[in-house]
Amino acid sequence: MMWPFNRSEAAAPAVATEQRADSIENPTVPVSAENFLAFFGHSSVNLPNVTTDNALRVPAVLAAVAFLSRTLAYLPLHAFRDSDKGAVQVGGKLQTIVRDAPNSQMGSFKFRQYFWQQVFTGGRGLAWIERSGSAVENIWPINPKTATIKRVGLKLIYRVDGRDYPAEDIIDIPFMLRENQTGHYGPIQLAAKAIQLALAMNDYGSQFFAGGGVPPLALTGPLPQGNEGLKRAMADIHRAIESAKQSNKPLFPLPPGHDLKPVGFDPEKGQMTDARRFQIEEFARVWQLPPVFLQDLTRATFSNAEQQDLHLVKHLIGHWAGALEDEMNLKLFGRGRGTRYVRHNLDGLMRGDFKTRIEAIGRAIQTGQMTPNEARALEERPNHDNPAADELLVQGATVVLGQQPERGIGDNGGPPLDDKGDENAAED
Repeated sequence: MMWPFNRSEAAAPAVATEQRADSIENPTVPVSAENFLAFFGHSSVNLPNVTTDNALRVPAVLAAVAFLSRTLAYLPLHAFRDSDKGAVQVGGKLQTIVRDAPNSQMGSFKFRQYFWQQVFTGGRGLAWIERSGSAVENIWPINPKTATIKRVGLKLIYRVDGRDYPAEDIIDIPFMLRENQTGHYGPIQLAAKAIQLALAMNDYGSQFFAGGGVPPLALTGPLPQGNEGLKRAMADIHRAIESAKQSNKPLFPLPPGHDLKPVGFDPEKGQMTDARRFQIEEFARVWQLPPVFLQDLTRATFSNAEQQDLHLVKHLIGHWAGALEDEMNLKLFGRGRGTRYVRHNLDGLMRGDFKTRIEAIGRAIQTGQMTPNEARALEERPNHDNPAADELLVQGATVVLGQQPERGIGDNGGPPLDDKGDENAAED
């Protein structure tokens, strides 16, 4: 005899399914922090998207980019030629392009400031060298966002506005190269999470103080049932708070048995001030800047601020200046550039105060390291007509150790001295 169904199924008692008419749960929505926050209007997707434009709204990022680009653009840049007498500045169009104006539309400062801004934001600075035969005519900046870099065999090709340029005609300085040697990393891209946090705190702080310093509030007590009733209650409380703010009165009425409680933390309890100060240190690390150059003097003293000034030139500005010199020397003059080269003058960043500078120049003249006219040129003063101003000078009392300098009657107006320095020794 065949049973139409399984005996075990027949033996199992029927289980009633529980039905909830007014369940607040939606079984199709997973229970997670993200969905819980989304219920209240908050989600991770609401974090600000980081672009160059909104990253520069963060004061520390703006300070880092502006300071580095202006400082490197301010450095004097000259073209030199090796000679039997040492380095000699070249003249003509090459010096004009390198030192004064790389093209007919931009001065040297404006051109290099734009160039370095691209390096310290998107991560790459590009410029095209316009040539007439072997002579350099102009150097034009390129917007890196419009350029595509690809490798064909062993050569790099830069495609800009539908035109291909060989690497030999492109000045290219990346903030950091990727492993394929064509792509690059930018500081804003690498620091995106820290910048997101800074932007979020900026937005929260502005909304908090724009709301009169009132944090988000929760209304507790007997509340009306239904969505419409809750909306009316919230609207009434909102109008009462706005009315209190506009009337400059700190009091507003609440229904009997109800209370307002803050939700979350106010900026002080959330240590917002300390967090924003720490962000300055974070961005100082990204751009390798000493914090004092982001206007953070929290831990600065007279001595360590001076050391940070030295650190800036030795370990940051000097490196980027060297990167531009190396690229320009290669692309302007080729691998066998001969005797010509370009170089920054970093002395301008080490000038110090007037008294210290003049004392240092005087010491350099007295020790035969520079002529008086060379010293005058450092201060942009005209050469002196005296031929001696072009001679190296040293102190006459400097002699070999153990020897006594010979002194005549004309030296001090008296008779020569003996070994003991006694003026009367000659009479003895």
